[in-house]
Amino acid sequence: MSTEIKLNISGMTCNHCVAHAKKSLEAVPGVNKVEVALEPGAAVVEGDVDAAVLLAAVKDAGYEAVIDE
Repeated sequence: MSTEIKLNISGMTCNHCVAHAKKSLEAVPGVNKVEVALEPGAAVVEGDVDAAVLLAAVKDAGYEAVIDE
């Protein structure tokens, strides 16, 4: 079952950061689609994946993230 998870990401300062965060999220097993925006520093991830794994992927990429409730 595919779900949509919204993340608030801090620490991204340019389009390279956006691409890096997107690539990191796309590498998580179960992710089907990722959209990342520099402003306001957000990502929308679709897929069958645990939010904690997404947060860890963003942290490993060098950024901070929280779930956008």
